[in-house]
Amino acid sequence: MQRIRLRYTKRGRLRFTSHRDFQRAFERALRRSAVPMAYSAGFTPHPKVSYANAAPTGVASEAEYLEIGLADVRDPEQLRAQLDASLPNGLDVIDAVEVRTPNFVERLEASEWQVRLDGVTPEEAARAAAVFLAEERVEVERLTKNGVRVFDARGAVAALEILPLQVDAGADTVGEGARDVRTARPCAILRLVVRHATPAVRPDDVLSGLRATADLAPPVPAEVTRLAQGPLDEETGTVTDPLALDRAAAPAGPVAAAEPRATASA
Repeated sequence: MQRIRLRYTKRGRLRFTSHRDFQRAFERALRRSAVPMAYSAGFTPHPKVSYANAAPTGVASEAEYLEIGLADVRDPEQLRAQLDASLPNGLDVIDAVEVRTPNFVERLEASEWQVRLDGVTPEEAARAAAVFLAEERVEVERLTKNGVRVFDARGAVAALEILPLQVDAGADTVGEGARDVRTARPCAILRLVVRHATPAVRPDDVLSGLRATADLAPPVPAEVTRLAQGPLDEETGTVTDPLALDRAAAPAGPVAAAEPRATASA
């Protein structure tokens, strides 16, 4: 069985897609692309697909990962292109490598997030971030299916900084004055690196910590995007590519793809 690791995105309005919705869309894409899937054994076989660390519903992402098992050998890049063409715009398959190394999930040590705070000036955000980072422990509450849970949001944060807004004539923001073109509201962009811990600390937990320690309360919900997830460089606070080891271990030259199997006509 050949195994392929894929990186995909959730962009635009598709960020509101739940993980279950994506699973259904991806299974349909597998059928449309005639991917020769390997199946589990048992009374009700299932295609061999495993997902890793899915982003919450409502959060955009540039770095979601899954792994599939194939019954025949396929070229990863051709497979990526076929699946990408079979998925709706916004759910985009942007990378594919053949599995060459074990323990992939263990490599997903941290996530890098971009958090857009409309109605908050960069100065206000920078002050709140400094107060938050100065604390040794910041306890926040989250309502779970088992009731309210209290945990430390500060310990999981490896980096927190304010990003400069880029000047772009076609974008929603301008750099000088840090204001939203559409509403003239101030806007701050946070770069946040969070270690994957138990319990998991999410960007909204860090925002709760900023509210508790520095009274930072954006007037509108934050727009959150996961930019990367993978190994964490503790010295620089950066997240690196988790597929790099598989790519480095791949032999030189293209993968020899098997000829597609003929299917019987109805």
